[in-house]
Amino acid sequence: MKMIEINNLSTSYGKRKILDGLNLYAERGECVGIVGPNGCGKSTLLSTMAGVLRPKTGSILYYGKDALANQKVFAKMAGYVPQENPLLPELSVYDNLRLWYPDKKELEKELQEGFLQILGIPEFVKMQVSKLSGGMKKRVSIGIAMAGMPPILILDEPSAALDLVCKEDIKRYLQIYLERKGTVVITTHEENELSLCDSLYVMKDGKLHQIDKTLRGELLTAKF
Repeated sequence: MKMIEINNLSTSYGKRKILDGLNLYAERGECVGIVGPNGCGKSTLLSTMAGVLRPKTGSILYYGKDALANQKVFAKMAGYVPQENPLLPELSVYDNLRLWYPDKKELEKELQEGFLQILGIPEFVKMQVSKLSGGMKKRVSIGIAMAGMPPILILDEPSAALDLVCKEDIKRYLQIYLERKGTVVITTHEENELSLCDSLYVMKDGKLHQIDKTLRGELLTAKF
């Protein structure tokens, strides 16, 4: 059984079709990369996969469970890291995490030996979010998406505007997640993240078209 099965997904804004009968499939432990120009619908697709937007037509199955029929499937199966920062700036990192980790013991365990520890969050867990760097905020956003250890991680350009060290750190976190048989869907133009992908798609005319995953630079953008 596939971890992700998306069939005939369609969404429109007014008269403009953003997703047009789109299909996407992924196995456990697989990383799917999606590229394309700004405004082509990548963020709309990921928001729909996370349950933030509802499509006009189509189906979304996560390990055989119908997510559109039961919103709890989205919450249990998919962690979502949007481009924008979802954190509350006036709260500390710890208090932000508590909003997503209702079990305090589970949170403490994750900080001591789990994925939050791998992300390096204990180093700045007491800091106010408004005082964090962009890389720190992104780490916390990923940590929040990992609450409950969902089997699917959906990331919308996670390394955009970050420095090289942060980009390499995020790649390392994703490698660990994939090694633990998590499934990743990522939109990115970062070559270090593209190297993680088992399959690569370009979004064009509301559909996904599979391309050679080794394409880079002008050879890649020529597919847009």
